[in-house]
Parts: sequence; structure tokens; C-alpha cells
Amino acid sequence: MHTSISEILKEKSLKPSRRSLPCLVQSQTHPINLNHFLSVPLSPEPKPEGDILSQGFSTSCSLLPPQTGTAEQWAILSPAKLVYSVFFLTEDGKDQYMEESEATPCETRADETLLLHKPSITRAKLEGGPDSSGLYFRDGKKRIDYILVYKKSSPQVEKRCTFEKNLRAEGLMLEKEPSLTNNDIMFVKIHVPWDALCKYAEQMNIRMPFRKKCYFTDWKSKKLGRCRQIKSWLPRNPMKLDKEALPDLEETDCYTAPFSRARMHHFTINNRETFFSNSTRSRIVHHVLQRTKYEDSKSKIGMNRLLGNNTYEAAFPPHEGGYKSRHPIKTHGAQNHRHLLYERWARWGLWYKYQPLDLIRRYFGEKIGLYFAWLGWYTGMLIPAALVGLFVFLYGLFTMDSSQVSKEICEANTTIMCPMCDDNCEPWTLSDSCVYAKVTHLFDNGGTVFFAIFMAIWATVFLEFWKRRRAELTYDWDLIDWEEEEEELRPQFEAKYSRVERVNPISGKPEPFQPLPDKVSRLMLSVSGIFFMISLVLAAVFAVVVFRLIAMKTFASFGWHFVKKNWQFATSGTGVCINFMIIMSLNVVYEKVSYLLTNLEHPRTESEWENSFALKMFLFQFVNLNSSTFYIAFFLGRFAGRPGKYNKLFNRWRLEECHPSGCLIDLCLQMGVIMFFKQIWNNFMELGYPLLQNWWSRRKMKKGGGAGQSVDNKAQLPQWDKDWNLQPMNAHGLVDEYLEMVLQFGFTTIFVAAFPLAPLLALLNNIIEIRLDAYKFVTQWRRPMPARATDIGIWHGILEGIGVLAVITNAFVIAITSDYIPRFVYAFKYGPCADKGSHYENECLRGYMNSSLSVFDMRQTNSSQFRYCRYRDYRASPWSPAPYEFTLQFWHVLAARLAFIIVFEHLVFGIKSFIAYLIPDMPKDLCDRMRREKYLMQEMMYEAELEHLQKERKKNGRRYHHEWP
Repeated sequence: MHTSISEILKEKSLKPSRRSLPCLVQSQTHPINLNHFLSVPLSPEPKPEGDILSQGFSTSCSLLPPQTGTAEQWAILSPAKLVYSVFFLTEDGKDQYMEESEATPCETRADETLLLHKPSITRAKLEGGPDSSGLYFRDGKKRIDYILVYKKSSPQVEKRCTFEKNLRAEGLMLEKEPSLTNNDIMFVKIHVPWDALCKYAEQMNIRMPFRKKCYFTDWKSKKLGRCRQIKSWLPRNPMKLDKEALPDLEETDCYTAPFSRARMHHFTINNRETFFSNSTRSRIVHHVLQRTKYEDSKSKIGMNRLLGNNTYEAAFPPHEGGYKSRHPIKTHGAQNHRHLLYERWARWGLWYKYQPLDLIRRYFGEKIGLYFAWLGWYTGMLIPAALVGLFVFLYGLFTMDSSQVSKEICEANTTIMCPMCDDNCEPWTLSDSCVYAKVTHLFDNGGTVFFAIFMAIWATVFLEFWKRRRAELTYDWDLIDWEEEEEELRPQFEAKYSRVERVNPISGKPEPFQPLPDKVSRLMLSVSGIFFMISLVLAAVFAVVVFRLIAMKTFASFGWHFVKKNWQFATSGTGVCINFMIIMSLNVVYEKVSYLLTNLEHPRTESEWENSFALKMFLFQFVNLNSSTFYIAFFLGRFAGRPGKYNKLFNRWRLEECHPSGCLIDLCLQMGVIMFFKQIWNNFMELGYPLLQNWWSRRKMKKGGGAGQSVDNKAQLPQWDKDWNLQPMNAHGLVDEYLEMVLQFGFTTIFVAAFPLAPLLALLNNIIEIRLDAYKFVTQWRRPMPARATDIGIWHGILEGIGVLAVITNAFVIAITSDYIPRFVYAFKYGPCADKGSHYENECLRGYMNSSLSVFDMRQTNSSQFRYCRYRDYRASPWSPAPYEFTLQFWHVLAARLAFIIVFEHLVFGIKSFIAYLIPDMPKDLCDRMRREKYLMQEMMYEAELEHLQKERKKNGRRYHHEWP
């Protein structure tokens, strides 16, 4: 005997958790009862049946013979008036008339403050508004779930007609409309009826809310009650959105299970029009479009191929209406979810507010919702890193004038430095580079080592806590078991390898299989292409190095005294600008090459394709962006030689040397310029470019440039025309969005020891980036297909790899690029404090610059103006027994550098591993809640089936065993 759930609940008092609250009725949880209104269309004006048919189908395709569900299609085309009823066709072919409002088995929430229900708005007002036109078929009853766009002049008429015929055979309903702005454009509106929705929801294992009662699962209500009471006395967090500003989404408050038509009575079906959300309906249509043939051949399948051969121009789900309203949202409420997202998310004035992730997920899908959740989490974690980096920078600023090294350089009026080039260059005094030395101290000071260790630990904490946050989101959004259930083959993979099949070890069903030799050969060809493109990047870096050598020689002998005095800044600045232009030019080439190589591999699933493409894009752009930075950090000035024996490139150009105060300022300038200009360029391409394109489309539309009628008011257009005039989402989905942030994460962590302001710049950029992306998704782009995902994909592994690389690079930057180790060795071994117990930085570094400069006899170069000059190195003097040989101090510094790298890496990696071990990937209370709800769900399903069988027995007078059917 099974224990009743009511008895279980009596034994232990449980607190309502987010997903286990009573299931809300869909018609009472949307802004202004949005679902309720959208499910009750207004009665359209009667039209002659012949006119409707002539308008509904283009003359390019003849009217097809009746398919399955013909009665339902004719019901659409008839001028029937429907107010609170739904007309549908049952399995046995009998028409039934069903009331929309069924008695809900779950209690409804009485808290009206969670709803955006200000003054009540009638359905007529919503339909009559300018933003609600174009959401339904012409009969005003069937909501448009997807839009296809094609040109009448396209020669692919036969393929299109066959494809649409097969869509109707799959149970979809089609209706055609000409464009009001272009006479050559035709729209195909797609609606999925109830029977088709149920069929494909069952095939796709879509999880839907249960119809049975919802039970409380959290048993900590008593302990948390007092905490909530104390929390209510505290000031309200200004970053949180008001509860009245957003509706409570009902899907997160119900248990869910894979949909099944055989057990349909288990699910909470209060309204068939709103049971499947708009995003779910769009996913179902996309699933059908990707697997429908347009010719008899097995390879002639899928919407992607039709878009590629220009049979169709576009395919997209429609927006839910306009994003603006003539009335304020506070008094009249939101017209639709798009309007609500614009007012509560995409406005620039909300930059300090949390994001409405549940609403983003509902409108754009879980994949886009996870991206914005990760972006928000990354931005929030940047706050402590930016503050610490700012403190390190301010420490360098306040101690700049008191720095002993800067003082010695600025006061070295008699120290003559060797010429920077062999021709037309003269010796210069060390004090000429006073400003350069002071700026170097801003980024190369005592706080550099601490900040590098802090950022390495920060990267680990960020990733570990993101795992916990992701676990909570996947639980709240019901994505725990999704990956195992819904991973599907790509249509291109099925078409390519349809002749070779093997049994799937998981499902036990035959599926297309890629032979191992074919897979290895394609992979090797792709790897060869990757190495070729990386070699192209290295060739570009070599060209930049040659340019820097030529620029150094030119600026060092320039006629203008100001440029000649600041030749280091001039050389670094021009080199960085040239490098930035090369980087942005090569990025365009890399994107096309990555797309070609990924398609050549024929990945098995969409996630594999996206991961492969993302990895190639990251490798190309990471090498492209950081190769010159690695050169400056680890190679600049290391192989220049010495006066009288300089190393030359092609026996012509002297290799570049570092400043006497170090090479770190060159690295800092390289990072700052590229990071600043790249963020500006990315923001322009993300928002400015779509704005210009949409402005140009509206301009052509007003002038009738598309050979259509001129439209003065955009509000007169139906929704499909408005969406068609928007820009499509990037062809590669969220790859570009993630790639931009991951490259920024690399800049923030890999060379952060050289540029402590990088986290602050990243934080300011991301605050703008969130609202910019929100504005772009809501207003400038067509609505993307609401895809699902459980994680950020391959990007998490890339972020972990960047975290490991950051530890290594920062160790080398501190040990090799900066002057921290040479100053440390001098202070403890060669300085005035070498034999004393106490060490003060300024006192112990007295005489450091003189110790770090060697002497060269200029008579060896036939120069008679000065006898001796100084250069940066640890070499013996010309009058020593072994002139120009490395001194003992050089070997001490080298040993200290190697020792620091080993100690730093082991210490930081040990701390990172210990922190990762201490932080579990999933909170313990979440694990307990999941196990508890799994147990209660099994009990609920048993009791629901038992209750159903008892009702059937009473109705039919038959006996049923209490078993699972």
C-alpha cells in the first residue's frame, strides 16, 4: 500500500519552494491578464469565403487537396465568432465544443500585488491597439507561431510548393499574405493546431506542468521565517526590481514531466491556447521545419537548405507586438511581454537593476536566458576585482613622486645613454625619460604581485560560484534532465550519412553514423586549416614587429624635437594602432574560415557544431588579439644585444630595446589601447550598425523603395512586416556575444599584472553591454528561435583554460617583464640594506639605476663626442678583465626569476585547487529539494492515475486494477 501524500504532509510541515507552490492558472499570471486576453480573440468582420481563400493562398502554388485536419482548416477560414470557447477535432473525427475555462485542480494565488493588473483593459483595447495587429490569422482566432518569407520572383517554386505541402501533411496550417512595403515579398504564416502540438511535444519530450496538486517541499520554513521578518526591517535593495513590475511566471511553480497524450489528464490544461507557451510553439515549428522534405531525395530536407538556396529569404517567430506604448506602463500596465522587457530591462536608466531572467527566458528561450545570466554574474563578480585594481593603481599614483627609481631617473642629468639607432641618432640623457619612468611606476609597483595572486584566485571563485548559480537556474527552469532527452541529430548530418547506420547504444534505435576514417580525415584537414590561419596571424605579428623597428629608427632621428624626445611613446602608439587595424581586418577572414572548416567536419548535433565553431573562432581571435601582446611581454628587448654588438633583423634593423625603467609600460599601453578601441568597435557593430540598417530600411519603406506602397506610419504595418524590416540575429547565434566576453575575460586575467585597470574597464563596458544587448534583442533584431541549453557550452572549459594560462603568464610577467625581481635582488643583496635587518623600499633601492646600467666605450664606434655611454644590462665594464661579460648580479637575478615563477605557480595553483574543492558545484539544499520533489512527483503520478482509473470505472462500469497503464 502506498502512503497518501496528505499523510506525508501531516507528518512534516513543509515550506513552499519556488517550483512547488500551487500551480497558477495561466490566465492570471501575465501582465494585465495577458494570456487570458490573447486566448480570446475578437470576432473578425465577416468576409466572403472565396475572398478569404484567394487571399490565404498564393497563385504560385495551387490549392492542395485536403490533408489531415481539413475540417479544422475550414474552421479557420470560416467567419465564425468565438468568445469563450475552443473548437477542436478529436481523434475519432467528431467535433467537440469545449469551454475554455476549466475548473483548475490547483489553488490560485490571491496575492494581487504580483500581477501587473492596474486598470482592467479589455480585449478590444488590446486588439485595437497598433501593436497587436499581425499576431493572428485573418480569422482572428489562430495565433501565428512562425513566419516564412520568400520572393515571388524566386525560381524555386516547385521546391517551395512541395515543402509547404509536406508541412500541411505534418498538421501545420499555412496562410499567405503579401508585404505592404514590397510587392515582391510574400509571407507564409504558420499555425500549429492542438493535435499537432501534442504530437510533437510528445516526440520532443517537452516537459509541461502537472495537472495534479502541487505539494510543498521545503521543510525549513520555521527557521527561515524569522530571517524573513528581520530582512523586512532592512532597507530595500535598490538593485532589485519591484514585485509589481514583473509578473510571476507560472511555469516555475509547478512540477513538470515529459508530455504524453496517453496521460494528458495528468497535466494542468486550463486553456489549450496558452498551455504551450509561445516559445514552446515556436520550437515545435522549428523542429518540423528542420525535418520536412522539399524533394524526394533524403538529402533534400530542412529549412536551412531552403534558406541557403534562396527558396525562402527568412524564417523567424514573430514578436508579440510593439515594444512601445502611448500610455505609461505604471498606470496602464504592459501590452505584451516584449513591451514589458523593454520597460523593465532594455531601458538605459535601469543599468543598476538586476535582470528579469525568468521573463527573458520565457520570451527568448533558455539559451539566451543563460547567456544574460552568465553576463550578469560575470559583471557582478567584476566589482571586487575592479575595486582592488583601482586601489593598486591609486597606490602607484600616490607613491609615484616618492619612488626611488623614478627619482634617480629624473635626477640623472649627467647620465649619457647610448644612441637608439646606428645612423643619425645621438646619445641622450637618462633624465629625458622622466615622464616615462613615472608612468611605469603606476603599473609596476609593490602591489603588482598581490593583485596578480588576487586575480588568479578571483577567476577560480568566479567559475566555481557560477557552477552553483547555473545549477539553481537549470533547476528553476526545469532543465535538469533535458540534455539526455532532447539532443537531436543535425539534418545535414542525417542527409550526409543516411546510408550508413548503426544502433544508438542509448536509445537502441538505428541512426546515421559517420565512419571513423571519414571523421579522422575531415578532422585532420580542419586542424591543418587551423594551423595555417595561426601561421598567418604570426606573419602579421612579424610585420608589426618590422614596422616597430622602422618606426623606432625614424622617430629616434626625427627632426621635430618633441617627437624625438618621446620616441618610445610614438613607436609604441603607432605600432598598437597598426596592430589593431590588422586584428580587426583578420577577424573578418577568420569567421568565414571557421564556418567553412566546421561545416567540413559535419558535426553530429547542433551543440557539437556550435562547440566546434566556437573553439575555432576563439583560437583564431585569441591568437590574433594576444600574439603581439605576448611578443611585447616576453620577447621585446630580450635579444637586442649590446652596443657594438647589436642583433639586427635582416642585417638592417636593430632589434627594439626596453626603456631603462622596464618594458612593462609598453605592455600596458598595448593592452589599454586595444581593449579600449575594441570595446568601442564591438559596441558600434552590435548596436550602431543595426540601427543604421533599420533606419535605412524605414527610409526606403517610407519612399516606397521596395516597389510597394509608401507607408508613412509604421504602426499601420502588421507585425510580420515590422519584423521583416528588422535585422536578423547573428548567423552564428550567441557565439559572437560569448566570444567578445571571453576575450575580454582573457584580457582581464592573463596580463592583469601589467594593467590593473583592466577589470575596471571591463566592468564599465559590461554595464553598458547588458543594456545594449537587451535593447538590441528587444528592438533591433527579429525574435530568435527560443532554443534550450543547460550551460554556456564549451565556453566554460575555455574560461577554465584561460584561468590556468593567467597564472602562468602573470608569473612570467612579474618575473621577466617587470623590474620587481631585479629590484628585490638589489635590495636584499647589493643595496645599502643588504646587511641590515630592516628593509624600506626607498632606502634600500638607493643606487638601483646605476647598478642596472652597464658602461660602453663609444670609441669603438668612432664617436668622439662622449667617451662612455650607459645601456640597460648587467655586463662588465670595458676596463674589466672580461669586458662586456655577464656579471654575477645577472645570474642572481636570473635565478631569482626562475625561483619566483616556480613558487608563484605552485602557490597559486594550490590555492585555486583548495578553493575549488571547498566550493561544491551544487548547493546542498538544492540537492535535498530535488530528491524530495522527485519522490513526491512519483507519488503524485501514482495517485493521479489511480484517481483517473476510478473515475473511468464509475463511468463505464468496468473494473480496473490499480496498476500503471
